Amino acid sequence: MARLSGRRKCPEFLCFVVICAALAPFNTLRAEPLTLSGGLNNRFSDNVTLAPSNETSDIETRANLTLVHQTDPGRCETNTNANFAYGVWYDGTYDPETYSFLDFSGDCELARGLSWTVSDNLRDVTQNARASDTPDNRTRKNVFTTGPVYSLMLGQLDQLTVSAKYGNTEYSEPGNIDSDRYIGTASWNHTFSSTLSGGLQFSTNRAELDSGVEIDTDVASLLFSKSWQATRLSGSIGVSQLESRVGANTQTSEGVVGNLSLERDINPVTQVYFRASRELTDQTSDFDIRFGDVVFNLRQTTAVEITALDAGFARQFSDASRISVGVFANRSKYLRTEEVQDSSGVSVNYSRTISELLSLQTRGSYRYRTFDSDGLSYSTYRADIGLVYQLTRDLSVDGRVGHAARESDLGASEYQENWITLGLGYQFF
Repeated sequence: MARLSGRRKCPEFLCFVVICAALAPFNTLRAEPLTLSGGLNNRFSDNVTLAPSNETSDIETRANLTLVHQTDPGRCETNTNANFAYGVWYDGTYDPETYSFLDFSGDCELARGLSWTVSDNLRDVTQNARASDTPDNRTRKNVFTTGPVYSLMLGQLDQLTVSAKYGNTEYSEPGNIDSDRYIGTASWNHTFSSTLSGGLQFSTNRAELDSGVEIDTDVASLLFSKSWQATRLSGSIGVSQLESRVGANTQTSEGVVGNLSLERDINPVTQVYFRASRELTDQTSDFDIRFGDVVFNLRQTTAVEITALDAGFARQFSDASRISVGVFANRSKYLRTEEVQDSSGVSVNYSRTISELLSLQTRGSYRYRTFDSDGLSYSTYRADIGLVYQLTRDLSVDGRVGHAARESDLGASEYQENWITLGLGYQFF
């Protein structure tokens, strides 16, 4: 991603502008004020290329802009969380780099029961799961979906919902496979009580990849949702059939699929969660957006069977400190090549307000990854600590020091890195 010459132009910025312009006027008078902030950061690394030896030091200067906005309830509703940044390296180790993050969702009521939905998710993702996470190994992934949704009440306790959506996934690097997607869904939901509901859902998904591969996925599921005073449980379980076609060759896979989400408030200051999902899909889907610890190997162009689990808790203490801990595990099995990739890890975040103007932030993480095709494994460690000082109501300064290391069965894949960042942040409104 660091080399800009010859790159195809990504439509994500244009999509973002068009979506916001189309939907925002409906809520101009009712919308909450948006939050806009910016920053300038300098980051020194003693091993910017994450090499096992002959390390290269460099400084990256990065300017960033963050926008957060959610409209009030109305005929049209939107939710936007976006961050865009531009970085340059003092010694030119990499070409100037653009960083992108966007979560946008919106819907407009066209008629009673009929609405039109739009979503756009943009991420910087790793291309080769085996290689180090450097600018040369990243690409932008943009997942855009839109289409109508119609809901019909069948009496007071039953609801029928049908939808038809078009999706497009595009990567910024020309070597990666883009796709168009057509999704149809029909579901019936019955309310058993104020805290319990369940139903059936049928969906069909046709993905057409630029490589010429066509992937059809059909799913039939049972849906359920249950809530208690401090606990919320929801999910689905069903069967899926995936058919992948490459020219005259066809491969069919079947399996049990589903998802589960559990949230519980232990007390007013402590929450825990657990999520699980299993799908038959492909690497142009949004699974890695929904489960951020999943890393697709973009060098694979086949369908994938993927299982992901994550759990964690967060607690707020009386001394203005907060801790959150998360654990995850996932497995990706690429169906045509039978390659299996496993990943698991843990992360810990701790923050504390030292004074009215000064706060402390620390982070640590560990990830273990294996590849069965050659028996290789990687262990990656990261840790950092930083301080944030509020100079004025809108202006802050922050500094952070960190260390990262990777151990591997293959010596050429190991590295150690120490880094320091110093930055300014400003809240425009």
